[in-house]
Amino acid sequence: MRTIDCLGDICPIPILKTKKELKSIKPGEVVKVVTDHSCVLESVINNFKKYNITYEEVINGVWEIFITKS
Repeated sequence: MRTIDCLGDICPIPILKTKKELKSIKPGEVVKVVTDHSCVLESVINNFKKYNITYEEVINGVWEIFITKS
């Protein structure tokens, strides 16, 4: 699993980093995005609808978003 550290990054930086990473992985692989901005979670869900996305708030205000390439 590849991890993208987006702590402290504001939109659109996390989306750009995620797009780049998703281009380099194969179907079935997972990218984990770690963020501390709730707007990033919403943006990931809206921008990557063709991917399987799950997430959890691991500590208050920090999310891990898992994106699986189909």
